[in-house]
Formats: sequence, structure tokens, C-alpha cells
Amino acid sequence: MNWKNEWKILLLIIAGFLACFYLPVGTFRFDTAILEAFHLVKWYAQEHVLLCLVPAFFIAGAIGVFVSQASVMKFLGAKANKILAYGVAAVSGTILAVCSCTILPLFAGIYKMGAGLGPASAFLYSGPAINVLAIILTARILGPEMGIARALGAVLFSVVIGVSMAFIFRKEEKAKLVIQMAMPEEAVKRPLWQTSLYFAAMIGILVFANWGKPQEVSGVWAAIYNAKWLITAAFAAAFGLMLVFWFKMQAWKVGIMAMPVILLAVILPDQPLLAFTAGFIGLSVFTSTDQGESGAWFASSWTFAKQILPLLLFGVLVAGFLLGRVGHEGVIPAEWVYRAVGGNSLAANFFASFAGAFMYFATLTEVPILQGLMANGMGKGPALALLLAGPALSLPSMLVINTVLGLKKTAVFVSLVIVMSTISGMLFGFFSNSLQGG
Repeated sequence: MNWKNEWKILLLIIAGFLACFYLPVGTFRFDTAILEAFHLVKWYAQEHVLLCLVPAFFIAGAIGVFVSQASVMKFLGAKANKILAYGVAAVSGTILAVCSCTILPLFAGIYKMGAGLGPASAFLYSGPAINVLAIILTARILGPEMGIARALGAVLFSVVIGVSMAFIFRKEEKAKLVIQMAMPEEAVKRPLWQTSLYFAAMIGILVFANWGKPQEVSGVWAAIYNAKWLITAAFAAAFGLMLVFWFKMQAWKVGIMAMPVILLAVILPDQPLLAFTAGFIGLSVFTSTDQGESGAWFASSWTFAKQILPLLLFGVLVAGFLLGRVGHEGVIPAEWVYRAVGGNSLAANFFASFAGAFMYFATLTEVPILQGLMANGMGKGPALALLLAGPALSLPSMLVINTVLGLKKTAVFVSLVIVMSTISGMLFGFFSNSLQGG
């Protein structure tokens, strides 16, 4: 018998027993935190899985099947033009109005297809961070200087983080370059413009189905919001035609997929989620039974879903237990947070960056959260630090990034985001206070 291993097992059993024995069940804060964990995971399942993650899984699966590895490597690979690669990755957030969790399947897709670590990391940060709607909302509610600082900081961050990741792990990137140089060119199955329009249709469905309600009741953003489901339906119709004419899916299958969607949209127009869900159920059924490209597309999407969704739901559950929802407390008292982020000290900026990196923010929710924190004494520097770290990272996303990049690269990526957010917050706070003092 190996007593060394047996002692480890015994210590784990004792630790588990003591944790159960002293479990603070019955105390108000612990019981509330348990409820908050389930409230948050329920809200996440209702608001994000069907509208955000399911389309993202299909897009990620399509990257693996319909986009040639040569194309990914040409624009984002280790041997790609650096200015082009980082430029494409850095502006991706202006197109994808997604949160830190929704970007994960897309990031995993391009990284596994051969994208360099630097551009892939820049894409991972920029996707949720450079959100046009969020930046506009920030400027309107928290002030123009905060909105401008967030926009400039997010673009600069994505490039610096990507370049830093590529430099730190340059030996691995060189090895990847050698492998990519030896790979033969793949045959192109269809013109680039067809593939581009196909992805544009799917991204259009993802973006407009999740278009947030603006504060104003009139104007461009309000008009788009009021027509969001009509716009989504137009993208879906175009997508269906592409499946028939370009991807050789039988027309009767697309017709059967469309029928319940149209019926539900007509009968229950006030519940568009039902029609949206019916469309993806139909798409899943017919692609999963296909033996060709469509079948491979579903298999690739399903692989991402199996890998990512359980970790995300578990991470959201833990985040809810620790920090609660907006306006509700978890096991960590909100008062601790208020005290920790006042002023513009190094500790306040670091805490804001660190807490923001582990909290879960749905798209656009970080602005009202910050508005409340600033009303309770949060400094401008820590506010910017949280804005730069929060939307791009979360505990759920870290769990998934670890499965794609590994623990070492994930730790470096998270550390870069926290350190840079802290420095940016301190500089912004210093200049803001100097201008006010002047």
C-alpha cells in the first residue's frame, strides 16, 4: 500500500467532512447566496444560452468546416501580416456585440483552425470589450471622457495583449509557424464571397436577436430595436436560401424548418424566442442527420457545445454565489466592494480590475452597475479599470479559456488584462483629478 497517497486521500476526506460539518446553512447571507447562484444561472439560461450561445456554437462549428485552414492562417496565422492580423482582431468587437462568454466558441474555432496566439488573444479580448453600443451607453451615462477612455483603452489593450502573448510564448509560435509552412494548400470549395455572406447572415442573426433596448424611445437605436426581429428574420431567410443554393441542403428540409418558425411568429408575435428556438431546433435536426458538409458542421458545433456550455453554467453558478446579481448580494458583502474601490489608489484600481475580471457582466449591464458604484463613492480610475477588465473576462470564461489554451497561457492572459487595467485606471484617475483640480 502506498501510504503517501493514502494520507492525501485521508486529508481530502477530512477536509470534505469538516466543510460539510461546519456548513453555514441557516445563516442569512449563506442561504441568500445559494439562492442568488440559482437566480443568476436561471437568468443566464433564459437570456443568453438560446439567443447568444447557440448561434455562437453554430458559427464556431462553421468556422471549422466551411472556412479553410489556409484562409485562417493567411489572415490570422503565425505567418500572416502582423498589421493585418492584429487590425482584423482588434476591430472585431465593433461587429460582435457579445459578452465574454459568447465570444468563447468563436475564439476556440479560429484558434483551433490555426490562428496565431497573438491575434487570437486580441480577438478574445476585443470581442466583448470593443462594443459600440456599450461604449455609446458609457459616454451618455458616465460621461464623454469615460466613453472615449474606454474606446481607446479597449482597442489599444487588444493589440498590446495580443502582442504580449505572442512575445511571451514566442517559442511555441515559432514551432507553429514551422508546421504551418509545411502544410499543403487546401482546395477552395466555394468562392470567398459566398462564404463571407454566409457568415455575415449568421452574425446578423446573432447581433440583432440580442440587440439591447436603448434608454431613448426614439432615434436610430430605438428604431433598430423596434425592428430587431424583422431584421433577424430577414437574415434568417437569406441564410436559408444560402443553405439551399450554395451548401446543397435540400429545399424541402429548409421549408420544414421554416414552417414552425413562421407559424409561431404569426400566432405568438409577443414571444419571438419561441420562433427563434424552433428555427435552431429544426436546423439541428436536419444537419445532424446529414452525411455531408452539413453533418460535419453540426458535429463541429456540438463538440464546442459539449466543451463550453457545462463549464459556463458552472462558472455562472459560482459567480452568482460569490457576488450575486445586479442589485442583490452574494456571499461577499457589497459594502466590501464599495470600500475597496474608493479613491484612485493602486489598491483601489487593482481591486476593481481583479473583481471585474472574475465577475460576470452581460452585455451593457456593466454601465448601470458602475453608475451605482460611482454613486457610492467609486473613483473614476477604478471605474475605468473595471470597464476594461470586466466585460472581457469572467470566472466562467476563464474556465473555458483554460481548456483551449491551457493553464499557463490562461494565467498570463488574465494577468495581462488585470495589470493593464490597473495601470490604465490609475493614469485616467490621475489625469481626471488633475483636470478637475486645475
